[in-house]
Amino acid sequence: MNFKITKLHQLIKTALITLPLVISTSALASDEALNDRIIKLENLVNELRDTNKKKEDKSKKHSYKFGGFIKATASFSDYSDGDIGAGSGLRDFYIPAAIPVGGESESQDFDFNAKETRINFKSKHLLDNGSVISTTIEMDFLLPPGGNERVSNSYNPRLRHAFFTYDNWLFGQTWSTFQDVGALPESVDFLASPDGIVFERQPMVRYTTGSWQFAIENPETTVTPYQGGGRVVTDDNGVPDFVLRYNHKSDWGHISAAVLVRQLSFNNGNNDESTSSTGISLTGKFKIGAQDDIKVNFAAGSGMGRYVGLNTGNGAVIDANGELNAIDSTLSAISYRHFWNNEVRSNFIFSSIDIDNNTNLTGTSVTSSVSSFQINLLYSPAPKVTFGLGYLSANREIESGADGDLSRIIFSAKYGF
Repeated sequence: MNFKITKLHQLIKTALITLPLVISTSALASDEALNDRIIKLENLVNELRDTNKKKEDKSKKHSYKFGGFIKATASFSDYSDGDIGAGSGLRDFYIPAAIPVGGESESQDFDFNAKETRINFKSKHLLDNGSVISTTIEMDFLLPPGGNERVSNSYNPRLRHAFFTYDNWLFGQTWSTFQDVGALPESVDFLASPDGIVFERQPMVRYTTGSWQFAIENPETTVTPYQGGGRVVTDDNGVPDFVLRYNHKSDWGHISAAVLVRQLSFNNGNNDESTSSTGISLTGKFKIGAQDDIKVNFAAGSGMGRYVGLNTGNGAVIDANGELNAIDSTLSAISYRHFWNNEVRSNFIFSSIDIDNNTNLTGTSVTSSVSSFQINLLYSPAPKVTFGLGYLSANREIESGADGDLSRIIFSAKYGF
């Protein structure tokens, strides 16, 4: 009996001695597990922080923007010497060479469309080497090969701009370096004064340094056959067009001067001919008072052809020997923009082109001159919203002396986004 009591006493004593050690060991194991969890949680937080930082850095290095505008245009047109068929670009906007000449006056035409609506996508990217790349893609729905007004008025998009810039370089399709977009008059129509300005979009490689720009651009030659006939688009050029331009900007506005040097080429299998040509362009915008401005455009040269007046005249004519002779032309445009108040403004625009044709070669059915006058009233009740009313009067004359007039009233509503 005493042995059993003594044995029980020893067991209790042993339990009391080892209990703190067991408790301590259990607590230690619990602390280690907690520390492991804390470490894992800290690692997860750091990983999330690094991921967010990478996303923030990426968002700073790459940006994207979608924009454009919606524009509805309605017009009443009257032609003194003929009518324009459905699908003609002149029904949508003013094309100088398309004014009818020598026909009979017909009833007034009313046209309504939203084809000038424009969409663009732009992006900007900071590269690891510190350089910046910017991209632009833009489309509208004018002059499409598809679509009509019978049922759905559906029209195909067309490419306007598709280019990217890398540091001082530009690659792709955009405004010709020979053109000064900043000197274009403001209009209710798609394009103001096309008969008096340089207007061209095409693929190119352009380098800009300071105020100077140099570009090689897509070549194309348009030719008038010997003694007249339909335009020949040769697509025979073997070298690009070259443009050198200088821009000067100041508080009073800007001026630009550009030189175009190009080769005109024609090969019909029997004749393989080419001739060189040059043109100059002087443009500017001059601020008057707090808001008003005057914009001027002038260009002159030989063989400018498709670069001016929306190709009112061709670049060259073929003579009796099958050789090319460059055609001279001179054009000008001036506009005055006046702000009646912060929401209402008007533009007064005059423009013209004169083409020096050798009628012994071209015949007398080619355009000799076009001139136009425009006046408009634009109302912008809020930013990016503009309602416009404009009047256009234009006259086209051909070498025979026959001429035709266009009178047009234009309404437009535009919202930019």
